Amino acid sequence: MSEKMLVTQALDERDLLVKKIRDKIAKADFVDTKKANEEKVYATRLTQEEFAKKAKAAYQQILDLIDRFQKLDAAIVASNAATFIETSYGKMSVAGAIAMRNRLRSKGTYTDQGDFEGFLYNRMSLNYSKCLSVIEDKNRALQSTAAEMRFSILGRDTKVKDDKPLDVVEAYVKENTTELIDPLDIKQKMEALTEKRIRS
Repeated sequence: MSEKMLVTQALDERDLLVKKIRDKIAKADFVDTKKANEEKVYATRLTQEEFAKKAKAAYQQILDLIDRFQKLDAAIVASNAATFIETSYGKMSVAGAIAMRNRLRSKGTYTDQGDFEGFLYNRMSLNYSKCLSVIEDKNRALQSTAAEMRFSILGRDTKVKDDKPLDVVEAYVKENTTELIDPLDIKQKMEALTEKRIRS
């Protein structure tokens, strides 16, 4: 980091970033669903373009906050490694003293709260799964309705030579099919997060 700040300021900002990142992830929607004949996506009631812009902005903000956290954390570690203090165990770096204290207390700095990538992956996965479930349910109900429409048009006689009345049913199905709105290519982003965590 090129900016200068006190270690205490960096610690405070790092703690604040943990809450901010987790809050942003928890509130973000990365995918949604929409019927072909509707202007707005289902959950957020935004136009597809507005939703795409919002999803991309939220994802980028989360990545920027995580990057800021990483830079602060690295600067704090570097400072703690270069600063020495006297302890009851003798002279040691601040980093060494912190590691010893954590070891003695059996805990890390943020326990599982600092796994932003894991939290982001889980949020994206949940968001994606819910949307796929909505699509499946809505399209299954649509197919059932379409079957009833076909039956009512054809009646009991299934040997109708003219298929023109069925074009209305096909148009209805096409207009009311629910599809995934995925401005981030979420599966690719999830794979990238998994790869990043494996390499870490």
